[in-house]
Amino acid sequence: MKKLTTKHCILMVKTAGFNSLFLYRRWYRRFTALSAFSFDSGTVERIKDLSLDEFKAQYDGQKPVLLTELAETWPARTNWTIDQLLPSYGDVAFRISQRSPQKIRMKFKDYVSYMEVQHDEDPLYIFDDKFGESAPALLEDYSVPHLFHEDFFDILDHDQRPPFRWLIIGPERSGASWHVDPGLTSAWNTLLCGRKRWALYPPGRVPAGVTVHVNEEDGDVNIESPTSLQWWLDIYPQLADHDKPLECTQLPGETIFVPSGWWHCVLNLETSIAVTQNFVNPSNFLFVCLDMAPGHRVKGVCRAGLLAIPDEDSRDVEPNNSMDIEELNHCETTHKEKKLKPCTNGSNGYAKEEYQTFSYDIDFLSGFLEEERDHYVSLWSPTNYIGQREMREWLHRLWIAKPAERQLIWKGACLTLNADKWYACLVEICQRHMLPSPLDDEKLPVGTGSNPVFLVSNYVIKIYVEGGLESTIHGFDTELEFYNLLYKVNSPLKEHVPDIVASGFIVHENGVYRTVPWNGKGLPEVIANCFPEKVTSSDDCFSFGVWSKKQFELRRSEAVSETRIWPYLVTKRCKGDIFAHIRNTLSKDDVLHLASFLGVQLRNLHLLPLPQMLNASESKVDHIKSTTEKFSDLTGLKISPKWKPVIDILEERKESIRNRLVQWGDPIPELLIEKAEEYLPQDLALLLDFEKDVDGLYRICHSPSWIHSDIMDDNIHMEPGLPMNGFDEDALTGGSIGNGGENQFITKGGPRKWIPTHIIDFSDLSIGDPLYDLIPLYLDVFRGDVSLLKKFLESYNLPLSRRAADHTPPYCGSAENKFKRISYRATCYCILHEENVLGAIFSLWKELRTATSWQIVEEAVWGELNNYQSTLT
Repeated sequence: MKKLTTKHCILMVKTAGFNSLFLYRRWYRRFTALSAFSFDSGTVERIKDLSLDEFKAQYDGQKPVLLTELAETWPARTNWTIDQLLPSYGDVAFRISQRSPQKIRMKFKDYVSYMEVQHDEDPLYIFDDKFGESAPALLEDYSVPHLFHEDFFDILDHDQRPPFRWLIIGPERSGASWHVDPGLTSAWNTLLCGRKRWALYPPGRVPAGVTVHVNEEDGDVNIESPTSLQWWLDIYPQLADHDKPLECTQLPGETIFVPSGWWHCVLNLETSIAVTQNFVNPSNFLFVCLDMAPGHRVKGVCRAGLLAIPDEDSRDVEPNNSMDIEELNHCETTHKEKKLKPCTNGSNGYAKEEYQTFSYDIDFLSGFLEEERDHYVSLWSPTNYIGQREMREWLHRLWIAKPAERQLIWKGACLTLNADKWYACLVEICQRHMLPSPLDDEKLPVGTGSNPVFLVSNYVIKIYVEGGLESTIHGFDTELEFYNLLYKVNSPLKEHVPDIVASGFIVHENGVYRTVPWNGKGLPEVIANCFPEKVTSSDDCFSFGVWSKKQFELRRSEAVSETRIWPYLVTKRCKGDIFAHIRNTLSKDDVLHLASFLGVQLRNLHLLPLPQMLNASESKVDHIKSTTEKFSDLTGLKISPKWKPVIDILEERKESIRNRLVQWGDPIPELLIEKAEEYLPQDLALLLDFEKDVDGLYRICHSPSWIHSDIMDDNIHMEPGLPMNGFDEDALTGGSIGNGGENQFITKGGPRKWIPTHIIDFSDLSIGDPLYDLIPLYLDVFRGDVSLLKKFLESYNLPLSRRAADHTPPYCGSAENKFKRISYRATCYCILHEENVLGAIFSLWKELRTATSWQIVEEAVWGELNNYQSTLT
């Protein structure tokens, strides 16, 4: 239709036998001119000058306001026009917003060409949160207005901070449909050229034509809305005057402030350029924390008011309420159409017996939190403004950096982390084991791990929460079993793991916390009551050790549900800092030394003997059970009981491999997702090394090993030293570094700047192929640096493959050579990994996003392993 004139289009709509009002409206929107569409209802105040105190008292967290002169001194005020930006930024690619979830990038010169010729009803527009990286000079053309300087997210490192600033460029008819800003943050938006029409509703007032979906499992919020132009043309005219929103037209140089939780819709009346930033300050901090709390109920109520608690158990919310325009402009407005009272004391979050009007008040809204949900065990919503681990890091940094705001920060931490509950557990543990009482600085959990971890004086207290009781007790007991074995065989690795001080369970009964000490052997009564099948276990064995853990991983759906018992572990605190915090300050020499240190310690770990399997009488040689999809002649492979659970778990992951990769999505290429199953061996046992036994049958030629599973930059501890120039391998295995003594690690070339001392967090210990430990090590710690991998392998000095040339089973087929490549095994393990390590691979090697086969990925990422040859020394 783009070559047809308006006259032709009208005639076509009137053709006999065919009439479509839907298509006509779409055509009409494509050619609608908005030059005369400006409107101001006067309900949004225009202020020329405003002090910070006046802003806080009258507007911050209360109602929108237009500020007319905040940008008058900016270079952007005169420089940001299409004609002036094009010569300097024509070849810069900016992110383009569109209604589909797929985001694209377009060179600015191409986008300008598009704007000049398009007649889309919903035009593409630039909405780029990375413009500061792609065009850093633009950041020099404006400054954050003084009213919005305070931003609690400033305390985060740049790579941890969620998107917060956007360059917005769009033609007539483009704009943002109805939404609430992410994470219930507040925002300011400054228009540099063009005109924008704004419509706004207060929190809890869902605009007509908009539907809010809230996922009950993870709290994911999805908003369905017509386009801005469609809403103004089709829905707005049908609204009664008292149902219409606050409205204003933003002019060049004006800044609009949008408070937390406010619905807003924006329509460009002409080609416009703007910059906007979202921020967190004391007025909206608690709302941001509340929005990160687990559960779905509170997210729905914050956005849709009491309509989010319908009579039927539905989470799709459509507006059916009304409100007078005068009420809309009042900062204390509450809903009166649907009245429910939030409940406490463990109820379901609301009650219909008593009535209370909606209020965007933190105490009112927190009544809709779901007490059975906890930050550490609940699903994290994919639409949350910040990641789960980053959220904890953010709160802890605020706690340390802003002591004057601790009352506010503590309340926020209680909303989102249940900080008061975990602090009560901490106090009980410290009292039970006569540890120092936590100082005020030590009240919040630290780190980015999956469980509450506290640093109290010279001790680390970890409470195992993630995954529920059965999952945590298996991880906990496996860790205790591992420590016991380290000292039993006098492994040199024991010098480089933290010393255990105490261990046990924290139990919540009748509103009181109490501790039950436990060393991992036998069963205390509180645990025996939950797991009666374990009561017959010997008091000398680790009933929930690594072998039990592997069996549990195969039957997670049967996990025991228990929310009042948590294991805890107290260890000595290591000196120094974790590698994640200091990696950018280390010299190349220091990092090479770290790689060698890790090679030695993983060698020690992988040489550690495995504990005896439980029920030894049943530990007989088994045969792999073939299926119609597998090679029928694989039934002759002899698989020891030690390898059986390892292979079974991999096979289980393989069954759902495509769905898992699709769920992870970008940056994993879609083409490779489709080819993943084809790349994997038909039987995963073939990834292991086989040899012929005396009967001529093939069997796996070595036992599985202990594997840490989580050697990442936050699980490596380093101590400070002095700079040095040399590099001495002889010092790597020295045992002079301990938790309690001074650092005496001096090499021949002099002391180092930072020296690796400890590997921490063994709660993910497992058994399997040692190659599995190289995946997080290479991708996270080394970030794909081949020189560090080579240095690691020099110190590791253990074979990663024992497969002899003539020991490949004959039924592997013509592709048998791939099983001889260590790189092939490593790539298969990456595809089958329970974590999204493929996302890390395609983030580190961006050029592989266009790869057409997994073989290309294999060679680029893991090819160096094929050059590695080693024998036991």
